[in-house]
Amino acid sequence: MSAPKSTTPESIHLLAGQRPDGELVFEQVLAISIGDECYTLQTSLLFAKGAAKGDVIRLMPGGRFEVEKRGGNLCIRVVAKDNIEVIRARLQASLLKLEAVCDFSNERSLVYSVHVNKGFNAIEKAMNEAFVGQEDNAMWLYANVYDPTDGQTPLNWWHDFLAK
Repeated sequence: MSAPKSTTPESIHLLAGQRPDGELVFEQVLAISIGDECYTLQTSLLFAKGAAKGDVIRLMPGGRFEVEKRGGNLCIRVVAKDNIEVIRARLQASLLKLEAVCDFSNERSLVYSVHVNKGFNAIEKAMNEAFVGQEDNAMWLYANVYDPTDGQTPLNWWHDFLAK
């Protein structure tokens, strides 16, 4: 029997990877249960790959998950050795124009959700104009654009959203 639908976010644990010593790493995220082990993510992910805010995922044993339905958001991660607040300030105006939402921040990471209909070119321009790169000891990347297994094969889920 499936769990009843809820409107209250709850914490779920998603498999995010494995340490060199073999210990599994889990990421705690907020999600709303919609039944049958499916959840709607309330934020984009910092460590786990392949999903973003608004996606419906099916939680499987061991914290693994599959995306059942895309919400249309791109998950953009920014990581830096230091000065993340300086980077955040430089990104703020450009990402505000794209209606991006900062879902997570700490002293070395930022995670943004931005709808794919804003366009890859506009997002990449905003990120590159903010000089997120080597000079900052920082990098940015999409977390739900490429296959989580090989990191190179485009998932192409956005075609349906851009065709509308």
